[in-house]
Amino acid sequence: MTDINKVNDEALENVTGGARRIVSGSPVGYAHVRTGPGKGYEVAYDVDNGCAVYTTGRHTWNGDYNWYELTNGCWIAGSLIGY
Repeated sequence: MTDINKVNDEALENVTGGARRIVSGSPVGYAHVRTGPGKGYEVAYDVDNGCAVYTTGRHTWNGDYNWYELTNGCWIAGSLIGY
């Protein structure tokens, strides 16, 4: 994980409610949105860099990433979303 992604995760830890975030941290141009908070969960769908996602403010640490719940109940790694 790059230093930028670590800062991004730390900043998002302070989210107390839902927020609009932009997928921006993926080096391959898209991010996997998963059915649960971790890489071991099934990929529900992909979101391209530049697209908006909406978080609920709920997050958890799992493995190498903070994971943020989306309003549809799926999860995304915090290092893949920004402001």
